[in-house]
Amino acid sequence: MKTASRIRTCVLALLCTLGAVLATTPAEATGDGHDRSDAYTVTRQYVERFYPRWLSYQQAQDSNHLTGPLTMTPTFAVVVAPNDDTLYAGTFVDLSAGPVVLTVPSTATTWSLFTSDVFGNTFTSEVPNDTAGTYALVPPGFTGTLPPGLTRIDVPYTDTLWALRVDKFVNGIDRTAAAEQFRKELHLAALSDYLNDPTTGATELIRVSEYGVRFKVLADNETQHNPISFLAQLQTAMHSPTTVPLNASDVALSQHFDKLFGKGAIASPALRDEFEQATRDEHAAIIANYLDHTGPTNWIHFTDIGRWGTNYLNRSSTTEFLQWGNDIDTAAYYHAFKDGSGAQLDASTHGYVMTFPAGQIPEASRFWSITAYLPRSITLVPNVLDKYVVASYTPGLVTNADGSISIYMAPSLPPGAPTSNWLPAPQGKFNIMLRVYGPEGNVADDTYIPPAITPL
Repeated sequence: MKTASRIRTCVLALLCTLGAVLATTPAEATGDGHDRSDAYTVTRQYVERFYPRWLSYQQAQDSNHLTGPLTMTPTFAVVVAPNDDTLYAGTFVDLSAGPVVLTVPSTATTWSLFTSDVFGNTFTSEVPNDTAGTYALVPPGFTGTLPPGLTRIDVPYTDTLWALRVDKFVNGIDRTAAAEQFRKELHLAALSDYLNDPTTGATELIRVSEYGVRFKVLADNETQHNPISFLAQLQTAMHSPTTVPLNASDVALSQHFDKLFGKGAIASPALRDEFEQATRDEHAAIIANYLDHTGPTNWIHFTDIGRWGTNYLNRSSTTEFLQWGNDIDTAAYYHAFKDGSGAQLDASTHGYVMTFPAGQIPEASRFWSITAYLPRSITLVPNVLDKYVVASYTPGLVTNADGSISIYMAPSLPPGAPTSNWLPAPQGKFNIMLRVYGPEGNVADDTYIPPAITPL
């Protein structure tokens, strides 16, 4: 996360990257038929495997600085598919200069900690959820002595993402005030700064307008209209010292791409065409892999989020539509772009309804929720009520006489629909995400199938 000035600097940096990279990349491609074929194949592999790094590199212009949006609105676009169920506080943590101290206060609400490497691969932190404490985050191989009162937390990589999600409702009780207070009392600071002043490094709450850069849309545009620029930016990200970890296969692929993607290759029209077409084709494959991953009721559901292993296509696909998603132990995600018949969700002429039968309401220890998004940016839908979610905790949520729950999705309140059960949708195409935080029962064992969305 970052302030508006840092975001502007980041975007300007994107525009300057290409010239710098092309001036320093070795020119080793010969331009013959073999190289053209090799350029296409290797570029597709490179984009498939490392696509998430393009996004995280642009987002990580600031580190060791806890921030969060003052409020959640459709303006928030730095990360796709934001939720309005929780309050956020997060930062990229850089341990290259030594330990960093995280101070977590006690609270009456519920929170969870998300930790991942720069590709979105989650790792288990020793900081326990819902447990107050003062934690010293230490880099790999740290042998120094920590002051008394600090709990040592070994972090597997020097550069990682840490984000806390704080529930606004607990067991149907509004805990928003407690969640806000919790965010304000979180602190993160370098060890030396903490020792000088333990209250330093409090979460900075920022206007949501300062989170308005649509990095997903920028990536989509670059891959389609400026693929050489996109590749140059991705190459710069891969060579950043913050890009860890790389296994032997990653290193080999990165080096192979570097040998092909030189000034000589870019200057060759034939090779340039190969790089461009490969980038466009792979980006299309990343999108298709996600959108085609549907179940019997046309909901998209991945169970390997954050734990992809070597399934790089799934990693890139879920990053495109659900960056920084929790692993399945913390949350389950179901995403729908189509109704039960396979037609695109489009509220320009009619609304929709989905009904959870009494025995098929998602089982969750924390909550379930439904959020509507705009189709391209995967950002919240503007509406006059500033209402972005219908959830298990929604005040006044109406249960039908048979115990089922119906959620209505339309630009205006459908006749006869309870206001609490209405999720505002745009006057056009949209998509819906069902979140289940704290999966239990058939959600946890991955046998749950959400009901189909049907036209009104």
